[in-house]
Amino acid sequence: MSRRLEILRRATEIFNDQGVSRTTFEDIANAVGIKREAIYYYFKGRGDILAEIILPQSTALLANLRHIIRSDMSSPEKLRAAIESHVSSFNPSYLEMTIALREDHFVTKDEKLKELRRVWAEYSDLWTGLVEEGQGNGSFKNSVDPKMAAFGILGMCNWMSRWFHPGKGLSLPDIADTFSILVGEGLIEDKKKPS
Repeated sequence: MSRRLEILRRATEIFNDQGVSRTTFEDIANAVGIKREAIYYYFKGRGDILAEIILPQSTALLANLRHIIRSDMSSPEKLRAAIESHVSSFNPSYLEMTIALREDHFVTKDEKLKELRRVWAEYSDLWTGLVEEGQGNGSFKNSVDPKMAAFGILGMCNWMSRWFHPGKGLSLPDIADTFSILVGEGLIEDKKKPS
């Protein structure tokens, strides 16, 4: 493993354990077994490290969602595929997603995080567009605000960063299935359906 990758891996673990804002270059250097000054050869600050940890996974999520939206699937199928894509990002990149979603990185003014904020803004917009598409073709209820619906779905999926542990509890496909049912069908049983 290259020194740069080792720094990123150890930083990811420490960011996950103690939070980004509470992690110093000294903490990362100690974990890697190098002097703090050596990290500056590769990175200017925590924002640089954070962007390199989170951006690849975020960019992959965005590319997957673009592909899903451009597909010829029905709107409900696209919604399910989008949920599955988002949920599946928690493994094997579990720590990266946890760090991406756990703290308020997106409000900082760090230059390196501008691209990350742009990716997440487009990702959110595409989710809203997916809901609007379904409303436009009669697949989804028009009585809900599409942006709020998109944020609600993402919030449900992103909350996994607080409780999901790979190998414990439900599998990612089972979680994606549960979330898809909740979003697509709701939780309340329709008593009016003919038996």
